[in-house]
Amino acid sequence: MTEAILLPTRKDEAWRYSDIDALEGTPPETFEAWEDVRVAEGETWSDLIVIDDADGLQMRRLRIVLEKNARAELAALVAGGRLGRLEVVVTLAEGAHFELGGITLGGGDTTREIVTRMAHEKPGATSNQTVRSVHWGKGTGNFLGRIDVVRDAQKTDAAQSFKGLLLEKGASVNSVPQLEIYADDVQCAHGATVGQLDESARFYMAARGLPPKTIRRLLVQAFIGDATRELADEATREALLEKALDKLEEREG
Repeated sequence: MTEAILLPTRKDEAWRYSDIDALEGTPPETFEAWEDVRVAEGETWSDLIVIDDADGLQMRRLRIVLEKNARAELAALVAGGRLGRLEVVVTLAEGAHFELGGITLGGGDTTREIVTRMAHEKPGATSNQTVRSVHWGKGTGNFLGRIDVVRDAQKTDAAQSFKGLLLEKGASVNSVPQLEIYADDVQCAHGATVGQLDESARFYMAARGLPPKTIRRLLVQAFIGDATRELADEATREALLEKALDKLEEREG
């Protein structure tokens, strides 16, 4: 007898801040669909994911396995769907590295989120996640990042950085770091801040004759640019930033 597949609920930690109502009508088997990537020893893999279709649930789910000394780099923009969601699970072997540069954008009554799990299972692996969220209207941006370090994974170095920018009062962002560390010789760090546009910077630029629309665009561009800085591939950095700015231009249009 086949076990029934249940839809997620807010009782599931990874769906705590999600828009569960947006899942209505989604076939349960959707939540069993994963894209699997394996990066061989010493090899490098990179990808740019853009979620920007308009309606309902827009979701991508990746499972990435990094073998010894492999490197993976993922650039991601979540800017579509009533609920736009990217899930990434990464398993790291000895000396492997994973880099994430992620951006969520949205207004109206949308939820855009990035959910990750880094499984450090061997010594000397590193991971770095940089996520920037810009939301307005009643939009919500979420980043739920879990880091697991097993007992034998000494010399692990894992970091998360999240910053949220609220362009209007009704918007919100949520950051939920989870660290499960069983090794004692590791470096694991996370940071999260939420704020509005820098008023002193706005005043400075306005005093030099820049119009308000241009000021806002420049400040937001600098903010989301943080998410691209640690990406090694210049073309990927530029593509991620360009696509994010195009979505913001749609809002201003």
